[in-house]
Amino acid sequence: MSATADHADGKSGGPNMASRLGLEAGWVVQEIGYDDDCDDDLRDAIREVTGEAFVGEDTDEVVDAVLLWFREDDGDLVDAFFDILTDLKAGGVVWLMTPKVGRDGYVETSDITEAAPVAGLATTSTLSVTGDWSATKLVVPKSGRRG
Repeated sequence: MSATADHADGKSGGPNMASRLGLEAGWVVQEIGYDDDCDDDLRDAIREVTGEAFVGEDTDEVVDAVLLWFREDDGDLVDAFFDILTDLKAGGVVWLMTPKVGRDGYVETSDITEAAPVAGLATTSTLSVTGDWSATKLVVPKSGRRG
């Protein structure tokens, strides 16, 4: 769970980083929490990999992945997790994007690891995706899926 060498220079994530998120062509990605501080290069790269526009919070679609931009002052993380599970398909993934240590809005790792299981999610990995943002992958454990 460390920074990758190809992004240690603080540059934005490109198509390579978007691919490392495990997203695939044709996937529907719901984006939540977008603001001016989000990394537009990474967002563009994700859309390039999937070939799809992001859907918003008000979608009626079932989504393959959720891109959740979250900062310390954005409210309750558990509530945010519960909200995103409504549209996520079985086997889908959540990429929680949080500011890195020392950046405005930094979210403590312990807050993520405590909130995830309350919402029925498990953290699997963390990547350094840009100079300012870390990405934590969360999934619904197979034993926790509703059938």
